[in-house]
Amino acid sequence: MTQDDQSIAPANPPKRNLSQGMRSLIVLGVLGSASAIAGLVMAGRPDASLVQTADAATPLPLAARLVSAVDVTETPRQLVKAEGKLERNETLTGLVNRLGAPVGEANAALQAVYSKDLIDHRRLRPGLEAETFVEDGRLTALAIKADADRSLLVTRTLEGGWQATELNAKLTPSYKRVAAEIDGSIYNAALKLGAGDQQVVDFASAFAYDIDFQREIHPGDRFEIFFETFVDERGNPVRNGEVLYAALDGKALKRGFYRFTPSDDGVADYFDEKGESATKFLMKTPINGARISSNFGTRRHPISGYTRLHKGTDFAAPTGTPIYAAGSGTVQRASWNGGYGNFIKIKHTRGYETAYAHLSRYAKGLKPGMKVRQGDVIGYVGSTGASTGPHLHYEVYVDGKPVNAMSLKLPTGRKLSEEPAMLAEFQQFKQGVDALRRGGTGPMAQLVSQETPVSP
Repeated sequence: MTQDDQSIAPANPPKRNLSQGMRSLIVLGVLGSASAIAGLVMAGRPDASLVQTADAATPLPLAARLVSAVDVTETPRQLVKAEGKLERNETLTGLVNRLGAPVGEANAALQAVYSKDLIDHRRLRPGLEAETFVEDGRLTALAIKADADRSLLVTRTLEGGWQATELNAKLTPSYKRVAAEIDGSIYNAALKLGAGDQQVVDFASAFAYDIDFQREIHPGDRFEIFFETFVDERGNPVRNGEVLYAALDGKALKRGFYRFTPSDDGVADYFDEKGESATKFLMKTPINGARISSNFGTRRHPISGYTRLHKGTDFAAPTGTPIYAAGSGTVQRASWNGGYGNFIKIKHTRGYETAYAHLSRYAKGLKPGMKVRQGDVIGYVGSTGASTGPHLHYEVYVDGKPVNAMSLKLPTGRKLSEEPAMLAEFQQFKQGVDALRRGGTGPMAQLVSQETPVSP
């Protein structure tokens, strides 16, 4: 060992008080870790005999001089963790600030998220979760639960800026089957068994062309919904997925549908066991959750008092309820039309037209000449024109003549029975779904079956 290696500083050198930031910089940039600090501190405190014989003029190694010059005894820092959920009409900056972060730092941290398009601040949903880590009044990290399976972590960089990282949970697909006897409401029964809102909506969509849920569902009818679920690494349910099978066994209809995506066009649809699409040319009811308040036919008009043909079907629903295009086509009219109030007319193929009256407003951007697809929102329920209350007046015309939409037999959708290659694909898919429904298992799949009578 050389004399330079043994040289040390005087026994009691004067200490300088450095800022917290400078102390952190020295520790991180030169020493590297807590174990390195301990090693260097011990190396800077040799035997007393060496102190007495050391040459004070001999320069110290850089690391030892820095340790000697800085008081490495850290004052305990106060790290405060806070979590909360986004409230209605609250901004994400407001939430982060409410959780203890200064407004300026909250804005700067979130800018790292927005700059990477990791989240759209214009479409934030109430209930979004965030967690802040604040140390001595400064934001040091921010975590955001962007989706059920995606989180965002925002941390400070060495340069003092912010870095956003996207963390995706590894999800494993599973499957769940819920089935019950209807005693009032499919919606309530399905939710009690573990289905979500979207699964009930998908179920209703599959049967929207065949049945009126307000008039043709009876106590004692049975339903089944078989759908995907996803669990995280710990087996905790994260979210539900697509409905793979939906069935109804009732007085008005007995039918089941499989959600299948043909490989030739990649368009998912519901098909019955024979491979016939559930989709029809027009939807039977272009509105959800409404009741029929007046049928097609001759009646006494509630305002004029005259008896005349009621050329459509009225669906009573709250103001603002979405109205859907009953079929794909071109908007012919979207304007005021006398007693019809705010009015829309759509021209379809095969000589069909549909009309929608008494709307409170139109869908944003809707105008004549625009192409719409079946199921697109075109407007919202209202009570404009000659109307006694909020409802949708819905008309269907065939070759210019009004017809009863509720009894009209409509052209069917795709038939896989006419396409041997696609039918073979469908039958293979159907067999796999049926095996899982019966309790079988496949790769990365677990079947959870619940079948219990449920009262609403």
